[in-house]
Amino acid sequence: MWRRIYAIFKARNREFMRDRASLSWNLILPVALVFGLSFAFDGQRDEYTVGVLQDAAEVDTAEHPFLDTKYVRFVAYDDLDEAMRKVERHQLDLLIDFGPPTRYWVNPTAPKGYFIEFALLQSSSGDSDLVTREQIAGEPVRYADWVLPGILGMNMMFSCMFGVGYVVVRYRKNGFLKRLRATPLTSLEFITAQVASRMVLIMIITAFVYTGTHLLLDTRMEGSYLTLFAVGIVGAISMVSLGLIVSARVMSEELAGGLLNMINWPMMLLSGVWFSLEGTGETVQLISKLFPLTHVLDSARAVILDGATFGDVAPSLAALTLLSAVFLGIGAAIFRWERF
Repeated sequence: MWRRIYAIFKARNREFMRDRASLSWNLILPVALVFGLSFAFDGQRDEYTVGVLQDAAEVDTAEHPFLDTKYVRFVAYDDLDEAMRKVERHQLDLLIDFGPPTRYWVNPTAPKGYFIEFALLQSSSGDSDLVTREQIAGEPVRYADWVLPGILGMNMMFSCMFGVGYVVVRYRKNGFLKRLRATPLTSLEFITAQVASRMVLIMIITAFVYTGTHLLLDTRMEGSYLTLFAVGIVGAISMVSLGLIVSARVMSEELAGGLLNMINWPMMLLSGVWFSLEGTGETVQLISKLFPLTHVLDSARAVILDGATFGDVAPSLAALTLLSAVFLGIGAAIFRWERF
């Protein structure tokens, strides 16, 4: 069995490496996106962001006049340590707890924090309960630091799903799978080889791109590279497995492309590739947890930006492993060798 799996694994790797255009695209696109977005958006946000320490998920604007301030996005937090860390890294301009007593935290090196503090004090003038001011020092998280995991995750998603889903459909259409069926190879062995091949290739490419951008842009890395690598491997397996479901029975490359895009684009938009989902509705955040990419990006950012350990990201890895098992089981069960 293992010899058959290795034969398919080796053949698929050689096929990909000989396709110079696809290989170059997978290397150049994420690097170009990271550099372009870093140049365009680093240090720029269109509005002020203020964290409100409370148990409720929604911020009640009637609680205080400051919460009615225009051009300020208020985000509820129930974890003080997490919120203070975001103030430290300039991801929140200010954090406030209406108590009583009322207190707020601000980073004195954050330009937006300086101005939003004025707005808070002005709206609170005459309030005897206000205000205990506490300072938090820390370097900002640049947009390049935050978006790098998103770009790498997006590239991984497209490479995994199209690199397996689209290719398997092409194999079926040109009769290659029909010829394989005449061999002792089983559908599970074929699928296992495809998953292993794509996982190895995408991890090599992702590691290369990450190392290059990390060195050139001096991006933040607070955690363990080994933990980050584990997140990448489990995430790649999960997304390859999802792509196999689409390719298990589809006959047309055009239909396969449409179905893969129908999955990829909502996953890219709702998994936090380009922007944080903090402050969005509970329904949106719940839906986002159904996508493998969400767990990959949350775990990767936790390792890179917050120094999360393997134990910290273990729940997300467990969720990805469960999704992989479900996707692989479905893919193997409905897999079809021939066109008809």
